Amino acid sequence: MNLGAMVDLGVDQKYLVQELSRLHLSGYKIEFSREKKKGIEGTRTHVILDDRHQHGHNHGHDHATHENRNFEDIKTIIDSSHLSDPVKTLSKKMFLRIAEAEAMVHGTTIDRIHFHEVGAVDSIVDIVGAAICFEKLKVDKVVCTPIELGGGFVQCRHGIIPVPAPATVEILKGIPVKTGGVQFETTTPTGAAILATIVDEYIVQGDFVFEKTGYGIGYRDLDIPNVLRVSLCCDSSPIKDLQPRKAVVIECNLDDMNPEHYDFVFERLFDAGADDVFLTQTLMKKSRPGVLISVVCPLDIEEKVIQTLLMETTTLGVRKYTVDKLAIKRDFIKVSTKFGDITLKTGHLDGKCIKAKPEYEECKKCALMHNVPIQRVVEEVLKQFNPEDR
Repeated sequence: MNLGAMVDLGVDQKYLVQELSRLHLSGYKIEFSREKKKGIEGTRTHVILDDRHQHGHNHGHDHATHENRNFEDIKTIIDSSHLSDPVKTLSKKMFLRIAEAEAMVHGTTIDRIHFHEVGAVDSIVDIVGAAICFEKLKVDKVVCTPIELGGGFVQCRHGIIPVPAPATVEILKGIPVKTGGVQFETTTPTGAAILATIVDEYIVQGDFVFEKTGYGIGYRDLDIPNVLRVSLCCDSSPIKDLQPRKAVVIECNLDDMNPEHYDFVFERLFDAGADDVFLTQTLMKKSRPGVLISVVCPLDIEEKVIQTLLMETTTLGVRKYTVDKLAIKRDFIKVSTKFGDITLKTGHLDGKCIKAKPEYEECKKCALMHNVPIQRVVEEVLKQFNPEDR
């Protein structure tokens, strides 16, 4: 249903099939059809297995094939494929969530877990296909309502088990859920792993504008429409040129470090790629005056920043948390003045230039060269700049 919804939303069928072929996985083919449930039309995705893979197969939770792959087998299939690195990483994250959940449920370790259901060809296609579609859409954020798990019982390899399946419960720990909406399994471990991996926020109601909606059609006929709805949305009052991204804040408290060394620490952190570094005066235990050093940096240099703080300061540990950064679009232009060419950094919002600031080091150099106050150089740069031209 997830693949059907993604195709219905706009992911090209041929692209999905072509990307899945990079797995070099045999024994299946994919077909797409337009169908309706309770008057709602959408896309149904059929993962059709050949005879060798179809022993006891049905379209519910029970994917009882004879292919009992473990987590290492799955990783080998993914790593040896020609898929992009982001798709590989995302796929393995989804499988790892299932492996950890199954290990917890069965009281064993990840390496001893065999994916009886999820190791089947069709489930590999479901999960890797989800990663392919998600990467193709290039969305900024994924939000989801509380997840409906259903009710009743379901047949799996171990026999009849209650809904939600134990692995589903384990995967969705800490995530808002609902139960009992219908008496069948509405979220499988595979679906739970997909959501738990890609969803950024769970909401009851949102404030946004729908741009496009897709429906993935399920197999069962129920009293309610058996469809999965996925929508592409934008902010209800989008601000043009506002660029959101995730960042991490890493910080520690210091009360025993020579203040002369802070300048060197700042240089090392900025060399590592930090966006910002700042100090805050604080009062620590035993009423000692101290300093809170905070570093804002991109997610991909988190380890480098932590290593720098541990090596270059007296702290024995750090704390970290992720934040949402919102920044206006920035440009750099050269402005010709009687003191020389100086770089001007400009900020844009809603298509208009709202800020302009000359680069300090270049203004300083020109001021010293011409023996004039630096403020005069700054004023000259701004006088030569017309924001209406930008």
